[in-house]
Amino acid sequence: MKNIKIMFSPKIFNVFKWAFLVLVGLFVILVIIRFFNYFDVKKTQNQVLKIHSTKLSMNDVIGKNLPIETDIISSKTTTGIDLNNNGIRDDVEIAIFKEYPNSEKARAVLLQYALALQMETIQPFVNEKIATEIITEEGRADTCLSDALVPRKSPDLSREYVDIEKINGYINFIEEKQLNTGLRKEAHKNFYSYLRSYGESTNIVCDIDLSKLPN
Repeated sequence: MKNIKIMFSPKIFNVFKWAFLVLVGLFVILVIIRFFNYFDVKKTQNQVLKIHSTKLSMNDVIGKNLPIETDIISSKTTTGIDLNNNGIRDDVEIAIFKEYPNSEKARAVLLQYALALQMETIQPFVNEKIATEIITEEGRADTCLSDALVPRKSPDLSREYVDIEKINGYINFIEEKQLNTGLRKEAHKNFYSYLRSYGESTNIVCDIDLSKLPN
């Protein structure tokens, strides 16, 4: 009887009460953390789907969507101006058309590369997963550029047998236009800080079927 009284004494009861309240509090915190984690995972998944579904269109390549240069407001922000809302910064898009007015194939692969680079700057938020998926898209664009503009003499030859200097010339042209301010270079550097290991994209290499282009 004495032991029973001790078990139900106010002091012991308070201990059990506070222990229960602590457990309930920890459970509530865990539920909240899991909720926000689930919300972040869903946001990331939706963003990744959008990244991989964003493609270059034929209208972009032939210039049907080309913005008018006089309408472009000078902007030094990281994202810049994209009046035609095709995911490519307008000044970069116009520069590609000026440099390659007579080659739709060159415009197609360079616009795809510019589109992939611009993805770095327009994300609502960036984490390791998002950075990895964007870099995968950049790798796909790089492969498209290399295979289309600097093809190997034989499909059996490895990449070491291609003209790397020529490939770098095309890539440097786009990157110099895209990363043309200190702010944009810094944003590009910060973006890469999220990058971890990644593989090649399983998507078709080029957004546009280059066999349908006349030149």
